[in-house]
Amino acid sequence: MVRVAAVQAGSIAFDTPATLTKLERFVAESAERGADLVVFPEAFVGGYPKGHDFGTVVGSRTEEGRDWFRRYWESAIDLPGLESERIGAAAAEHGVHVVVGVIERDGGTLYCTAVFFGPDGAMLGTHRKLMPTAAERLIWG
Repeated sequence: MVRVAAVQAGSIAFDTPATLTKLERFVAESAERGADLVVFPEAFVGGYPKGHDFGTVVGSRTEEGRDWFRRYWESAIDLPGLESERIGAAAAEHGVHVVVGVIERDGGTLYCTAVFFGPDGAMLGTHRKLMPTAAERLIWG
C-alpha cells in the first residue's frame, strides 16, 4: 500500500527560497511519518495569485500592476532549474515521491504546472494546466 501525505499549506508570497525551505520541512516531516508520496497544492512554489489583479483591465495595466506582476514573474521558476533541483534533492534525501504545483516561467509566459519527482530525486514529468479559469487566463498561458 502507498502512504500519501497531502500537504495543506500556503506558499510565502514573493519569496520562492523561503517557500522551498517550507517544502523541505514538509517533505522531511511527511517521510518521518511514513509517507511514500508527498503532494503539495496547486501553485505552491510561486504562489496562487488569489486576490491579485495586477492592475489589469482589458487593454490596460497600471504601473503598480506591472510592478506586482514583475514580482510574481520573478517568484516563478524555470524547469529544469536550480529550484527544481532543490525539490528533487529533498525527495532523494528522504526517499519519497513528491508532486508539487509550481508557477513555471518559460520565456515571457507563466504556466501553472504540476511537477513529479521520484525517490531518487529525478524529475519524472510535468503537466501544465490546460484550461486556466476566468481571470487565471490573464496570468497563465
